[in-house]
Amino acid sequence: MELGELVGLRPLPGAGLLLALTQRCPLRCAHCSSASTQAGPQPSAARLRRFVASFGDRDRPDVVLMTGGEPLLRPELVAELALAARRRGARSAVLTGAFFARTATPAAIRAAIDAVDHFSVSIDVFHERQIPRPDVFRLLSSVLDAGTPVSIHAVGATAGDPYLTGLVADVRRRFGDRVPMLVNTVRPVGRAAAWAAARPMPADPGEVSPCAMAAWPVVAADGMVLACCNQDVVDRRPAPEHLRLGHLDDDDWPAVRRRLLTAPVLRMIRSTGPAHLLSRYGTPAAGAPADQGYCAGCRRLGERPEVLAAAGRAAAGAVGELVDRQVAAVQLRAGPVDFVRRYGCARHAHLVGARGADRS
Repeated sequence: MELGELVGLRPLPGAGLLLALTQRCPLRCAHCSSASTQAGPQPSAARLRRFVASFGDRDRPDVVLMTGGEPLLRPELVAELALAARRRGARSAVLTGAFFARTATPAAIRAAIDAVDHFSVSIDVFHERQIPRPDVFRLLSSVLDAGTPVSIHAVGATAGDPYLTGLVADVRRRFGDRVPMLVNTVRPVGRAAAWAAARPMPADPGEVSPCAMAAWPVVAADGMVLACCNQDVVDRRPAPEHLRLGHLDDDDWPAVRRRLLTAPVLRMIRSTGPAHLLSRYGTPAAGAPADQGYCAGCRRLGERPEVLAAAGRAAAGAVGELVDRQVAAVQLRAGPVDFVRRYGCARHAHLVGARGADRS
């Protein structure tokens, strides 16, 4: 599974599952969105196994993306979940900080890498202070040689950060088009909240701006299952009720997927965006999403019962389902480069392609 295919599925509701295996990490990156430490929480292996085992041959995600913290602190679990997902027809990917890359890869970690269908490594100025670039490149080469598609998740201070320019050039010299890249800029969340400049996503009142970030369930490190991968949502407790899909202790995949696909407010968030919802259905006091920002306005939808009620009227039943599907289909046709232009670093969006893919 290449990065472009994985990212291309992102707007399709229920096509993927984001699975945080742990919030623990041996690295101390200054920009870590989850502020992970070696003492972070993690769901029990038994709960994660039970949840993945609830996939059906037809009722399952297309891809399971295992993240953290550092998921390869639990390499045996990564391999187990990848195999369990494959038995049901799902593919798997893992995103790592490659804390182990300075020395020979431990056998358990190598087995986990070999078990997944895609292997991604984070590289940025913060990681490189701890894990040198040549070591990461050597790791990527070995995984490629073993036949597993790989990619790089890179972060820069800005789109024009010279660090990103140099990294992209270095990757292309070493790997050509064999290693696609997903590039983003630092956001003021997690450990970066103390120093990174806030760049809230603007919210134009009334504008229809679908949110694909509400398309894939997210299992947080405490076992909560959410409809949004925004770190403020993942960390917030209690979670906004309209973005809560369940918990590993109580719910299986079919139940989570059913709530994701049928909740009227989630259908409306995915098809029109929260700014449009607030502008169209909110009271005058609520209709100021531009002041709140796109994501902040979404998190506060639960405080607007009139908006939730209107979403229920507009998106319940077959009509709401049809609109949700059509909006997802439009985004799928637009492809992964368009997706990254919207949600990542537009200047480097073309790098999501691989093996000579279209770079227009």
